[in-house]
Amino acid sequence: AKDYELRQYETAKWVSTVIRGETQKEAMRQGFWKLFHYIQGKNEKEMKIDMTVPVTCLIKPGSTDFKVSFFVPFEHQDSPPQPTDSDVFIEERKAAAIFVRSFGGFASPEKYAEEAQVLARILRSRGQPFHEDFFYTAGYDSPFKLFNRHNEVWYFKK
Repeated sequence: AKDYELRQYETAKWVSTVIRGETQKEAMRQGFWKLFHYIQGKNEKEMKIDMTVPVTCLIKPGSTDFKVSFFVPFEHQDSPPQPTDSDVFIEERKAAAIFVRSFGGFASPEKYAEEAQVLARILRSRGQPFHEDFFYTAGYDSPFKLFNRHNEVWYFKK
């Protein structure tokens, strides 16, 4: 469809952290730095790992818990180094069909919520069953990139 796409993602490992009791913006900031330290060598192998995209954030409307994640690069998928920070963990996300809505610009928590609402409305109007109790935000650009930015919201298909 022109206003969203349906993607099939394979099973993959992500390095994640959960930030509790903060605003989404602050949770993203804290979560990003915890994960950045992991890829800079704060792991059992003291190994530097390439930064990957997207950076995702699990949003459960009404909750102040936010799970921030980096995709583990393909060369480390089989055995990612274990984090040494007890707040950071490796998770395996199962293969899934995901409805994706893309948009540009600098994405604020308000903009992500607005785009998620638009996507949810479209999916409901087309009779597409999806998990409505959570969505992911996905950011692809460094804060220093000013133009042609790419952001997404994801709903998992039922």
